[in-house]
Amino acid sequence: MSASGGTRAIVAALGANLAIAASKFVAFAFSGSSSMLAEGVHSVADSGNQFLLLIGGKRAQREATPQHPFGYGRERYIYAFLVSIVLFSVGGMFAIYEGYEKISHPHDVEHWYWPVGVLVFAILAEGYSFRTAIKESNQTRGTLSWVEYVRRAKAPELPVVLLEDFGALIGLVLALGGVGLALLTGDGVWDGIGTVCIGVLLVLIALVLAAETKSLLLGESAGAEEVRKIEAAIVDGDTVTRVIHMRTLHLGPEELLVAAKIAVEHDDTADEVAVAINAAEARIRAAVPIARVIYLEPDIYSEAEATRGADREATPGGPTPTDAPGH
Repeated sequence: MSASGGTRAIVAALGANLAIAASKFVAFAFSGSSSMLAEGVHSVADSGNQFLLLIGGKRAQREATPQHPFGYGRERYIYAFLVSIVLFSVGGMFAIYEGYEKISHPHDVEHWYWPVGVLVFAILAEGYSFRTAIKESNQTRGTLSWVEYVRRAKAPELPVVLLEDFGALIGLVLALGGVGLALLTGDGVWDGIGTVCIGVLLVLIALVLAAETKSLLLGESAGAEEVRKIEAAIVDGDTVTRVIHMRTLHLGPEELLVAAKIAVEHDDTADEVAVAINAAEARIRAAVPIARVIYLEPDIYSEAEATRGADREATPGGPTPTDAPGH
């Protein structure tokens, strides 16, 4: 995913949210609508989230150090995870609390034209931000559905902005409904109900973001298409005859680690194997440019060893020697 595309979507969302937050707080001051207060806090939280995404993108560009030899690409995942926490705590839980207070102690919505006008303006502004995020996402989404795109994307920025904007638009409709029902019925409880619905929506979106970002933090492999390209690039049919096994890991959205054990002929010289490995690395980088770190280990293929499967003791997450049978 293009980092510049994500940045454009973030900046568009940031500008929209800052303008919307200011207008919502003005509307709350004049009308006393709890939906407006909850939506104002929501927009402030969203603005903070966009700042976090921009900071994460900037810090991820730092050069690798001896302490962090694979660089800082995963900082983008860390800051995206922080976004989900902020959205859950500041946005969702505050809205639920404010809605509960409004339901417990309802009061009429005053100067109704303020909240209604601001909500209409906010829907237009959020719609522009959402449209920008969709446009940037379509450049990398390919044939994936939107659900698949959010789940499989390795760069967190665009999925985060998409979910935030989608949730914001639904929240604005809920707020408009709550204010409208409160005005029609003369019962301020409806304003509180709309506020609680906004809070529940934000909590659900935050949980989805947290689950998807946690998977990225733990470390995800390359996509199926990239794996096929890498395997095809490794084998030259001459010196490198097959891939015995391979592991891939995203060090960041646009940085991939490739580690593979490759089969060579038993009578190949060390010079021939070294030349073949260098050629295979060049082919991998040509086929999948984000493959930045590549480790290829030559070995002699054995059908008997292959049928035994992977060595669990040598596999990450497998049993330690003290856990192995017989210990």
